[in-house]
Amino acid sequence: MTKLSVNINKIATLRNARGGAEPSVSEAAKKIQAFGADGITIHPRPDERHITRKDVFDIQPLITTEYNIEGNPTSDFMELVLQVKPHQVTLVPDAPNAITSNAGWDCKTHLQFLQDIISQLAEHKIRSSIFLDPNPEMVEYAKKTGADRIELYTEDFAKQYPTNPERAVEKYRETAKIASEYHLGINAGHDLSLDNIEYFVTQVPDVLEVSIGHALISEALYLGLENTISMYKNRLQKPSIF
Repeated sequence: MTKLSVNINKIATLRNARGGAEPSVSEAAKKIQAFGADGITIHPRPDERHITRKDVFDIQPLITTEYNIEGNPTSDFMELVLQVKPHQVTLVPDAPNAITSNAGWDCKTHLQFLQDIISQLAEHKIRSSIFLDPNPEMVEYAKKTGADRIELYTEDFAKQYPTNPERAVEKYRETAKIASEYHLGINAGHDLSLDNIEYFVTQVPDVLEVSIGHALISEALYLGLENTISMYKNRLQKPSIF
């Protein structure tokens, strides 16, 4: 069964809009795990526009499942994650002013840099995952970085899915098959939702984990948080075609 990690950035965004302490990201992390999620994901950014440095440490002792921290591996980011030691660090090449993640790594161009970063994570026994576009040719270089997993960047899938599901998933399926041949674990995330998640995980082989934030929190406004998590878990239990 594919695991569900819930990204709680949007809860922090809502809190920060009023400048107070509500809604509490710490309470959200506890509730989300209690409601059945398999992990908590955060993506702290330098401007702290949602998750703050304090949040990163406040959440740490509340994790009973898995803690996944995403981000661009700047020196500040690496200092942070090596202190916190989450279960997984997902490396994302987003610019400081990016509204959200919008591209995967060019692992060939940045091979030495990524090798150095992943070596540091491995020394601290932190599982590493590289944010990757659905590009089969890039998988070989992702493997050479020493990463444990890749995270497939699924925005393109989500955009194409309503009109042509088969075309939308084709490159993801091919990339995942090659990643499995290289013994890389496979995660996925970005714009996955209740509408498309079941199709994705039944069509793409060996997806270990999906990380979902914006869609899940948005859907929870209408459906309730506990119910929404239950609905995702239900869809993730569907058997793969492989």
